[in-house]
Amino acid sequence: MHQPEPPPSLAPHIPADAYRRAEATGRPVVIVQTPAPAPRRSPGRYLVPLAVGTGTALGVLGVVAAVLALLQFAAETVAVVTGVAGPLGIGGITVKLARNPRD
Repeated sequence: MHQPEPPPSLAPHIPADAYRRAEATGRPVVIVQTPAPAPRRSPGRYLVPLAVGTGTALGVLGVVAAVLALLQFAAETVAVVTGVAGPLGIGGITVKLARNPRD
């Protein structure tokens, strides 16, 4: 009697004698397959988020620098105006913007 070969749907790495022995004894055939390694990611998958994050960080630093420069300019302008203007009066109310150190 001719023994049939393992069906083609089974993994090709199962030896024929192990298949025949399992078929004769009625034991199940256990197939252990190791998963294929995950495909490597291309550098572009890392480069795009890195570029976006770097651009965002530089943009935030630029905005912070602009705000600080504007605040410094405003503070210097207030200092100059208070030093030059002296007391301001509107409708009978006089306000002295800065104290004279000699007063």
